[in-house]
Amino acid sequence: MTQSSIQITNARKNNLKIDYLEIPTNKLVVITGPSGSGKSSLALGTLYAEGQGRYVKSLSSYARQFLSVLDEPKVESIEGLSPAIAIEQKSGSHNPRSTVGTITEIYDYIRLLYARIGTPYCPEHNIALKAMSVAQIVDHLINKSDTKKIVLMAPLIEQQSGAHQALIDKLSQEGYVRVRLNGIITRLNELEIDPKKKNTLELVIDRLKVTPDNHERLADSLEQTSIKGQGRILVLEESNSTADIYSTEHACVKCGWSIGKLEPKLFSFNSPMGACSTCDGLGMRRFIKPENLVINPLLSLNDGVIRFWEPAHKHYFAILSSVCDHFEIDMNTPWKNLPEEHKHVVLYGTPKRIALSYPNIYGKLVVKRRVFDGIIPNLEKRYEQTETASVKESIGKILTYDFCQSCNGSRLNQAARHVLVCNQAIDTTINLPIDQLHHWVKNLKLSNFEKEVAGKILVEIENRCQFLLSVGLNYLFLNRSAETLSGGESQRIRLASQIGSGLVGVMYVLDEPSIGLHMRDNQRLIDTLLHLKNLGNTVIVVEHDEETMLQADMIYDIGPGAGTHGGNVTAYGHSSALMQNKDSLTGAYLAKKRQVPIPPQRIPASNNWIEVIGASCHNLQSVHLKIPIGLITCVTGVSGSGKSSLINNTLYPNLYNTLNKAHMPAGKCTQLLGHEHIDKIIDIDQSPIGRTPRSNPATYTGIFTHIRDLFSQTEAARSRGYQPGRFSFNVKGGRCDACSGDGLIKVEMHFLSDVYVQCNVCKGSRFNRETLEVTFKNKSIAEVLDLTVEEAIDIFQNIPSISKKLQTLKDVGLGYIKLGQSATTLSGGEAQRIKLARELSKRSTGKTLFILDEPTTGLHFHDIVKLMQVIQTLRAHGNTIIIIEHNIDVIKTADWIVDIGPEGGNGGGAIVAEGTPEQVMKHPTSHTAPYLLEALSQ
Repeated sequence: MTQSSIQITNARKNNLKIDYLEIPTNKLVVITGPSGSGKSSLALGTLYAEGQGRYVKSLSSYARQFLSVLDEPKVESIEGLSPAIAIEQKSGSHNPRSTVGTITEIYDYIRLLYARIGTPYCPEHNIALKAMSVAQIVDHLINKSDTKKIVLMAPLIEQQSGAHQALIDKLSQEGYVRVRLNGIITRLNELEIDPKKKNTLELVIDRLKVTPDNHERLADSLEQTSIKGQGRILVLEESNSTADIYSTEHACVKCGWSIGKLEPKLFSFNSPMGACSTCDGLGMRRFIKPENLVINPLLSLNDGVIRFWEPAHKHYFAILSSVCDHFEIDMNTPWKNLPEEHKHVVLYGTPKRIALSYPNIYGKLVVKRRVFDGIIPNLEKRYEQTETASVKESIGKILTYDFCQSCNGSRLNQAARHVLVCNQAIDTTINLPIDQLHHWVKNLKLSNFEKEVAGKILVEIENRCQFLLSVGLNYLFLNRSAETLSGGESQRIRLASQIGSGLVGVMYVLDEPSIGLHMRDNQRLIDTLLHLKNLGNTVIVVEHDEETMLQADMIYDIGPGAGTHGGNVTAYGHSSALMQNKDSLTGAYLAKKRQVPIPPQRIPASNNWIEVIGASCHNLQSVHLKIPIGLITCVTGVSGSGKSSLINNTLYPNLYNTLNKAHMPAGKCTQLLGHEHIDKIIDIDQSPIGRTPRSNPATYTGIFTHIRDLFSQTEAARSRGYQPGRFSFNVKGGRCDACSGDGLIKVEMHFLSDVYVQCNVCKGSRFNRETLEVTFKNKSIAEVLDLTVEEAIDIFQNIPSISKKLQTLKDVGLGYIKLGQSATTLSGGEAQRIKLARELSKRSTGKTLFILDEPTTGLHFHDIVKLMQVIQTLRAHGNTIIIIEHNIDVIKTADWIVDIGPEGGNGGGAIVAEGTPEQVMKHPTSHTAPYLLEALSQ
């Protein structure tokens, strides 16, 4: 044994069967092997879990209760282990408020930059705001108010919890009498503040009439208000509830519009000060598009052109008739021929009070003068306020979830969006790709004073941008929601933050960091991993990427198969050693002794195409996409070039809406052609098949339904009167009542990891004793759920309804998973292949369009061979397949290629090349072409 290695003895996590293994430290180590062979069990379930466990044990019991603790690895001993950091392939946060800017912390520095050197501008007059003097505010109020009575208030506390007793006592001693608490004016001696609530408190300075004769008192009170409010003055007309804000620091000299002191929280969409009031800082909101409301533009209002306001809805149609009478709108004119101003009144209402007539609950006609809100605001309000499920469901069908129209998706309010740094607003800055943001920060033209103030801020922004650029994320922008990031993108963001930390002597464990990365950018990622190693760290990577393996110091090939057939180290050493090792399946592919086969002959495209014309979603530049019917089309291109925008955000939703008469939010395009060639569209993504432990492959694919039917038809079940529901762990009757069908009982351990103890009644089987007495081929329902797919095929080979689905799961490379395996333990790639298997097992019409987004995630070379055989079977049935992919083995086997680019972000969004692989490989400017040429030449 050497001290410069990690020694593992008797590792038995999941399917591992490792008696002894030595891994060198301070090296780049790749763990590879077929899917399900035990790679993650070794890297994450054993090495990282042990490293994290040791760290947690060093903390106090108080600190441990706040940490999520991994299950202890099943291993006898691990020696030479350093502190461990895992950078996993999990997708980003599901919090809609989480963005690229917030998780990289760049946005925190951007907010600070705008707060310290930003210049506020008037939204109406677009002039820089200057400090208004008290005299200017006096003149403005006298010219505006016309002898109205006003209240002058100084803001003291904004959205802060606490009792604030010291402040209240001080105000009383100074002789002040009134304050306004959360919009209600009250006497200071009667004030009651809820300390748990976030309160807003304003001090009432004076109440007076605004007249020219009163200007001296007005000036004195304004000056006192400015002192108490630190430059901010609230002016409340007694007839209003909303106060106007004036500032002796920042105010428009023309209209008096003002803004308070610039603080970072003004630019935070998580703060009431900075968030857009329409969408509450989410950047997205539900609203109704006019086109979703109009049934047929050739119909008139009397014909019922507007949904939910047709003549059949007597109450609403009577109101609509009143509005049309008042504004002289012809209700017999087709909708498309109505003037735009008439359409606007009908859809969005009018601020004027008009006479509206409508029948009451007794059918009697009532006439009242009211403001007509408009059909769209009325329906949106009804959707939010109704408690009737049927109403909510029917209105929900025409709702669109899209960018907030008030803030254009920036999440920020008007004041924040009108503060500029070097003539650029913050909403523009956060929508710049990282490479352009980096360039903007480096080239800011600042005064000497601004340079001194912002120097450190700019260095932090520049460094963080550089880290993201080094891992190939130049195309991301700060305002992009973390929910939309792929697992690979999230992992590379976390990797970038680790580069910045500069830690030494750490063991990094990464799970397929190359996911979603084009071949061109792969070397930048590998350089980053080598940089971490050169700092003095051990870098362990679970990976299938050939380039990474060739540059690694050591490769461990786990296998030889998956599940129970895996768990052993079949070969290890440098890539050159693996190529010469006959036992290494990976070595055979690295040495090109085995390859993903290229079709001997390309199938030519027919005259039938699906066409998307004028696609302009995100960075797409009016793209004209053509997909040949009945072929396998691979859409590729550098990361961020627009592949997902074109396929997932434009083609799929527009085609889905056309085929199903739905209203799914869809990217803009001018025309969609060729939809008559398909009758169904299926998007097979990597989202989980279920988010609870009760979901499993058997239930998701429908196999469990047939198995329960089979058990209910056995002689033992029929004699007892058991129905199929008896064999479900989700329904009372057949399941174990002690654990409610979970098989485990959770015991919370406070500062230790929660312990899941096997239920001592059912012994983990999930079913009660009577249910388990019913067997098929000597196996109970619990034993059947514990079978792998391969084992289950032998049991149910004579039951076609079950064996066909099981065989399909095996065909997509999932013969090793158990029928009852919890959905929460499946990787994204496994979930995607289960979905693919479910669709394959259905009866095909031969006119289905399948969309697969990076199906090679988690797949070994050998598994890709199986996957392509399955996809080619789909094509053989007449279906059309679109694959978004970077893997060269998939690209070279496709019938047709669409290469998007040439770069990511604003530098992409165009089709660079399209055609057969042989045609694309000759393209002079395609970044995919040289890699394709090399792959087809081998």
